Amino acid sequence: MLTDDLDVKIAGDKPSLDVRRNKSIPVQNSSVSSKQIEGAKAVGKTVAESFIRDAETELDPEFRDYDMILQRRLLLSFTATAGFEQYISDDTLVGIAQKSFLDTLSCHSAELYKTSSDTGAFSFYYLAFRRGNEVDRRIGQTFAMLCSHDGDPIFQELGEALYCWFSSVVRKAVSEHIS
Repeated sequence: MLTDDLDVKIAGDKPSLDVRRNKSIPVQNSSVSSKQIEGAKAVGKTVAESFIRDAETELDPEFRDYDMILQRRLLLSFTATAGFEQYISDDTLVGIAQKSFLDTLSCHSAELYKTSSDTGAFSFYYLAFRRGNEVDRRIGQTFAMLCSHDGDPIFQELGEALYCWFSSVVRKAVSEHIS
């Protein structure tokens, strides 16, 4: 049972607007270097390119229906967002990486960009993520629930595997581009 409103983070109607607000923060007031800014942009672009490759990969027939594809995209998009927050220590750089991720998706495909953000789904994932223990298992359970397969171990394991895989993609991109 949640007893403190600070335990819950609900995404707004337009989470990308928060990212755009971060862009307006003057760099001279930040403690980040231009090298780190370029690194954060590279992180976002690299992660987006992995996301795009996944979105264009032919899926098993069992997982090809539109709702499943949509939920997969939402989980990976959430994982990118949460990964930026988890693996990048500076909030300004997190915002830059997130903006670069979204800009890359938007330039590639308006449809892919549009189907990659659902504040309702993100809220459920953030609840699972913020619990702090067994995050990957909780993310998998949330994925199964959002796919209308609540309690189905196959969908839970798929969600968990997708989360773990894409989290490692984000972690690798951060370690390669931000020192």
